[in-house]
Amino acid sequence: MTLAPDRPQVRPVGGTLIQQFELGLDAPICLTWELTYACNLECAHCLSSSGRRDPRELTTEQAKAVIDELERMQVFYVNIGGGEPTIRPDFWELLEYAIAHHVGVKFSTNGVRIDPERARLLASPAMKGYVDVQISLDGATAEVNDRVRGPGSYDTALRALEHLKEAGFKDAKISVVCTRENIGQLDAFKALADHYGATLRLTRLRPSGRGADVWDELHPLPHQQRELYDWLVAHGENVLTGDSFFHLSAFGAADGSGALPGLNLCGAGRVVCLIDPIGDVYACPFAIHDNFLAGNLLTEGGFGNVWRDSPLFAELRSPQTGGACSSCQFFDTCRGGCMAAKFFTGLPLDGPDPECVQGYGEAALSELTQAGHRAIPAASQDHSRAVPTRNQPVLLQLSRRTDLGAQVQAPPASACAESPLAGFVPN
Repeated sequence: MTLAPDRPQVRPVGGTLIQQFELGLDAPICLTWELTYACNLECAHCLSSSGRRDPRELTTEQAKAVIDELERMQVFYVNIGGGEPTIRPDFWELLEYAIAHHVGVKFSTNGVRIDPERARLLASPAMKGYVDVQISLDGATAEVNDRVRGPGSYDTALRALEHLKEAGFKDAKISVVCTRENIGQLDAFKALADHYGATLRLTRLRPSGRGADVWDELHPLPHQQRELYDWLVAHGENVLTGDSFFHLSAFGAADGSGALPGLNLCGAGRVVCLIDPIGDVYACPFAIHDNFLAGNLLTEGGFGNVWRDSPLFAELRSPQTGGACSSCQFFDTCRGGCMAAKFFTGLPLDGPDPECVQGYGEAALSELTQAGHRAIPAASQDHSRAVPTRNQPVLLQLSRRTDLGAQVQAPPASACAESPLAGFVPN
């Protein structure tokens, strides 16, 4: 993969990967592709507020055309998610098509469709080296997990892990969103991963989608942030984090010693992006919002044109001043934190991360609130079901109660509000 040409900025010769990545590449290293918003669960912290499918979802042939383009652009792999991607009827067809076209697939699932037969398929020689399976689990016990993900979801996830283990699938991932309720279970998560021959993957809770509604109840407290950092320092070589926790590196020294493994940089629009079910391309996998919409791949030029020529991506790839954070001695360590976390908590993008470990984010939020200037952006879309289901998480039930404590029982807005796959006709 070569670097993006014709940028007005002067690209350094040599230098660190971060210095090169800041100006963007001619194709993303990886991208997240939400195949569908349909989901059998209603996780309280869902980034995309999934539940119902969008009737404008890309068809099978359109999805295959996207895979063809990713092959031409030499994208290393794609992170497929949703919603729950495996309940899309053509999911397995698209998975095999991607592999046949040399596009690696990492897909996240709650495990609902990982039965013994599918586990054997995933463990087959044809899939080896091209497929990675991530089972979502947000509690090392059913009590903690099901409060967030819904009754029965813990057992479903463990059953899928057992099927993968029995089929001989090597190195599945247990993907955990770190919350106030599960930080104390890190050792237990690692033990579960070891038991199933899997790798533990920790990600950060973001206040986007339904996550905005439970942010105050779920995001780790300051002392838990320190607990998480210390645990990652001790176990980081055997745990995946991606770029989730670079804001925690400011617990280390200002010279960067003590930084956590992973990309110490917001990669939005530079090395990563997101494609949603209808082909819209967003700069950040954690910010499905109109403010971060770069274009649609169904327009002329396809995905490549959006990636190369989007004004939003060009802006993100331009040199950043760092704003209020640039004077902090830890700026080169944490890079000002997460763009999505700032945006969805009402902080300016050049301000501190809301979970800044030096306390600047908390102070900035307090100052904006007291001055009456804190504006939390409204969600630009919501695919949640209108009617609660039997396996609705406890937290989601609480967030939908009225002041009188009565459960909101709105009628479904359409057939899609009743069935996550209503109206879907596969090719």
